[in-house]
Amino acid sequence: MTELDQAAELIASADALLVCAGAGIGVDSGLPDFRGDEGFWRAYPPYERLGLRFVELADPVHFAQDPELAWGFYGHRLELYRNTVPHKGFEILRRWGEWRGGARVFTSNVDGQFQRAGFADDHVAEVHGSIHHLQCLGPCRQDVWPAKVDIEVDHDTMRAVGELPSCSTCGSLARPNILMFGDFEWVAGRSEGGLRSLAEWRRGLRDARLAVIEIGAGNAIPTVRRQAELASAATGSLIRINPREPDVRHGRGISLAMGALEALSELDRRL
Repeated sequence: MTELDQAAELIASADALLVCAGAGIGVDSGLPDFRGDEGFWRAYPPYERLGLRFVELADPVHFAQDPELAWGFYGHRLELYRNTVPHKGFEILRRWGEWRGGARVFTSNVDGQFQRAGFADDHVAEVHGSIHHLQCLGPCRQDVWPAKVDIEVDHDTMRAVGELPSCSTCGSLARPNILMFGDFEWVAGRSEGGLRSLAEWRRGLRDARLAVIEIGAGNAIPTVRRQAELASAATGSLIRINPREPDVRHGRGISLAMGALEALSELDRRL
């Protein structure tokens, strides 16, 4: 029996489904995964010319010191994610979940692709926030609001042009509700609510058979991997889909050295 056959049997016998997803799940939709500086610069050539790395741009200090630079980067990403159609693998996961009362999702992604693919918003725990929500830069208040804004970006300089989003309470600059590097001003309430909901769901499973499908989560930032391993620790119900780093080193599980869409399509055919 192949690993794909074993994974399909695990999913078929499960009473509940948890999807743990990193940036790699979006590659088949055409999204960059920012794998290292070279990968980031391939996606954003102007930043290579400027000598700016992802970890330098994803720093909240720029919103205070150079807001046009900061919003140039995040405004471009906001438009990219709005225009991206989730690949068929998302629909496969959603369908598998519907057979079991709805799959739950834990993700480090901020792109909103699961919701765009039809997952209920309250079934998706976005541990690093969402680009589709804004917060006050200060912040002057501990709440967030939908990012109903359009940011014009000069693609030669990758800087925002024109009026930038502002806080309706204090009038200061608004920023995406995303956890950035060295970020002490992130308003975490929305993400914490999603994590609490996920924890309550897991507690309610009791003796139900849980299948954990981890997709596109690497070792560089292991948040998603740790969540998947923790959730599957008691049963060994982990299916790890990753073309570069598929090994299950802690506990038991099934490794699929494949991309997201290929693996999910092959599993769906077996189901």
